[in-house]
Amino acid sequence: MKKNPLNRGVLTNNFSGIGVVTREMVHTRARELALIAGRVPPQPSAADLEQARRELSGGPEMDAQETLMDDLPESKRWDPVPGSAGHAAPESPSEDEDEEGRSETEQLVEEGANEAERDQMLQAAKATARKDQRDA
Repeated sequence: MKKNPLNRGVLTNNFSGIGVVTREMVHTRARELALIAGRVPPQPSAADLEQARRELSGGPEMDAQETLMDDLPESKRWDPVPGSAGHAAPESPSEDEDEEGRSETEQLVEEGANEAERDQMLQAAKATARKDQRDA
């Protein structure tokens, strides 16, 4: 069964389609992340590049270690030797839902909210950098 294309990464940038993710797009987003983090001039780190790659290509939002810890129930996160408590059979996802059970509409709303948040952080970081230049 084909995966829902909404689950494959960023679809738009300021409401226009982004097409195929290029290396330059990844580097541009990594520089934005570095600027948001307050590194002036924005020098992206390896972590910035990895996060940019995940954001644009639809990879998991967390790294593998965080994902493993997040998958464990809170009662088992502290357990030094986790035992098997059995497992539930996975539900087959609806064609209109992603792995988390969100509808296409919910996914689009979340994507729009995330894009707005990123844009606000970027604009705030740029304004701070301009203010710092004027004050210097």
